[in-house]
Amino acid sequence: MLQTAHLETDVHTCYHCGDECNSTIIPFDDKEFCCDGCKVVYELLSENDLCTYYTLDNRPGISVKDPIASARFQYLNDPKVQQQLLDFQNDSVSKITFSIPQMHCSSCIWLLENLNRLNAGVTDVRVNFLRKEAALTFEHGVTNLAQVVELMAHIGYEPQITLADMEAPAPKQDRSIYYKLGLAGFCFGNVMLLSFPEYFGGLQHSFGRFFGWLNVLLALPVFFYSARGFFTSAWQGLQQRIINLDVPIAIGLLALFSVSLYDIATGRGPGFLDSFTGLVFFMLIGKYVQRRTYDSMAFDRNYTSYFPIAVSVLKNGQELPTSVKELQKGNRILVRNHELIPADSILMRGTANIDYSFVTGESVPVARVAGEVIYAGGRQLGEGIELEVVKEVSQGYLTQLWNHANFKKDEKQTVENYANAVGKYFLSVTLLIAAGALWYWVPRDTDMAIEAFTSVLVIACPCALSLATPFTLGATLRIFGRQKFYLKNSGVVEAMAKADTVVFDKTGTLTEPSAAEINFIGHPLSSQEEQLVRSVLKHSTHPLSQRLYSSLKGNPQPVLEFLEKPGAGLKGIVGDTLIEIGSGTWVNADFTSSSDVRQTRVYISLDGKVRGYYMFQNVYRKGLKELVQELGKTKKLAVLSGDNDSEEARLREFFGPDAEMLFNQSPMQKLEYINHLKAQGRSPMMIGDGLNDAGALRQSDVGLALTDNVTGFSPSCDGILDAHQLTKLAHFIRFSQTSLRLILAAFGVSFVYNIIGLTMAVMGEFTPIVSAILMPVSTLSVISFAVLSVKIAGRRAGLR
Repeated sequence: MLQTAHLETDVHTCYHCGDECNSTIIPFDDKEFCCDGCKVVYELLSENDLCTYYTLDNRPGISVKDPIASARFQYLNDPKVQQQLLDFQNDSVSKITFSIPQMHCSSCIWLLENLNRLNAGVTDVRVNFLRKEAALTFEHGVTNLAQVVELMAHIGYEPQITLADMEAPAPKQDRSIYYKLGLAGFCFGNVMLLSFPEYFGGLQHSFGRFFGWLNVLLALPVFFYSARGFFTSAWQGLQQRIINLDVPIAIGLLALFSVSLYDIATGRGPGFLDSFTGLVFFMLIGKYVQRRTYDSMAFDRNYTSYFPIAVSVLKNGQELPTSVKELQKGNRILVRNHELIPADSILMRGTANIDYSFVTGESVPVARVAGEVIYAGGRQLGEGIELEVVKEVSQGYLTQLWNHANFKKDEKQTVENYANAVGKYFLSVTLLIAAGALWYWVPRDTDMAIEAFTSVLVIACPCALSLATPFTLGATLRIFGRQKFYLKNSGVVEAMAKADTVVFDKTGTLTEPSAAEINFIGHPLSSQEEQLVRSVLKHSTHPLSQRLYSSLKGNPQPVLEFLEKPGAGLKGIVGDTLIEIGSGTWVNADFTSSSDVRQTRVYISLDGKVRGYYMFQNVYRKGLKELVQELGKTKKLAVLSGDNDSEEARLREFFGPDAEMLFNQSPMQKLEYINHLKAQGRSPMMIGDGLNDAGALRQSDVGLALTDNVTGFSPSCDGILDAHQLTKLAHFIRFSQTSLRLILAAFGVSFVYNIIGLTMAVMGEFTPIVSAILMPVSTLSVISFAVLSVKIAGRRAGLR
């Protein structure tokens, strides 16, 4: 009877989802499951050697008690539905972004990213845990959208697909941080209020125990809900044999709560629950600011306010440069050679040759004819094409390209890891001090030894350290953003601070694209011939081409067999005439260079006959000389140009005799020069126009694309700088160095408080009133120091 009673009260939990097996227990493989659905999922994972899923988190699975009917997802095979849902589709692969609200732990991420082992048609899955999203790529010749969604539903991660997704998909925000922050703030305020009698010793005898237990009730939801993320992060770090900053934070919070609970239960004292709830509250503020900071760094917060790119909209036969954020469905746009398609569109005119390497990784261009859909993210190679926008601007999708793994660099320790690096040493020192206090007090006073030991763990909680980085970075990026300087991620801040070599492209970077004196030397062109030349120039995005295009007159005509070779020239057939435009070598001109000629030349050839060349007297950007002089004080300078060396003398007036200058450089030669610098142990920063310099920008430690009004967006760069702000580049570099120093200074402020607190803890003088004053003051001081110091530093640097 006793054994039977024990079995009846024993609680059985499902091995897969962790739910209680209230009715029938289904045994399988020495494990218990609550339903056939969970058992089938386990079998599926086991057969595909995916049971690591269960080792990453305790009971990670999602209950799948309800059977999944295949017919539920047949509507996803409808081409019209797919057109609304898919981010991209070509002859072989499709890409789609799912919202998966069931995602809750590292096991979920691991299983979703290994979905290809359950369905061979799935080629890539990238999970954004904060947004509860998964960007999935699959081969529709092997599987289809309905089968993929059915599989995800079968394992407990059915995507959330609603009517809203068919119209204008918008990512759902994870609002748990707001709930945790609100709960912690409410409990913190009330615990402080109930602790006032203890601070002043007036009512502790009558109501101390009663208020103490009320504080415990208020602290429990903070411990189990608001602070859960810190404990989870610390545990996951330890599982991966990594000591992140959340490890000492978790130890400190656990010690603070445990000591308080023990003191109140035994009547020894009021505990430190006011400090516990306050610290959780302030750290959650830091997490919130950190999320906002990361959003801004990842360009997820508001894409159109960060990318100063525009597109040429055709209205009444004229080209109107229009901001991407103002592009609307139905607009007719012109996309030139090497420009990205900003939104899903239908080809209306021209021959499309689309490079989708940013999307699929496949570099072979895809030909498209009039009437076909061209997806956002493709880059046109060849003549300019006219498109009609059929979807709103795919801002989120272009953001994915910007942050795609293909364009990520092998970054060393970034500024966010400063705190984690400090955390390792902080934990070691804390434990040594705690052990030292215990060793000192045990022979003298056992109670004091325990109090000193726990007090060290409590007071040494490095909460302020965790706040220094996000608040400092947040303030820094806001200042950069106001100056129209937009960085790709936090690693760029440190890379800028460490760069010791600045490499400039010349055309379109050092020169002003919209200003130049242009003269034609040779056999004059007729107005009809100028019209033919202008027709070919229309399809190029090179700054010289655009400058010459603006200076000529005539209505452009259709161009056949357009070809542009970066760094050389372009050609195309207009009517029956072959037009070649570019360097003397490109058009096979018989020319001689004179050392006193300082103009850039663009040669013109009609049907194989060189007619002459346009001479460009370059106009360099205002403030360039002052910028170069300032940078030259601390950096090695270099200039890479695809043009000839006719401008070298003028450039030497700006850069001086020590700067390295290379001319007639192809895009590959620019990339090789950057690699050569890195092989020498240097840290190069490349400033270019983002088009012909894409390889060099990507290979540099910092690649900045300069933009004027209309430019080709390049995922290869690390940041975008408004051309009118180029003269402030030296200020930006110095300010990035200042930001790193301010983070370390904020660490120093935190250490000062920790030294004071640890001294009092070792001496046994750590009391509730000391805790109530020292801990919040420490946290607020670090936050205030981070924000105010960055603001003051920005003002002194002239960045407001």
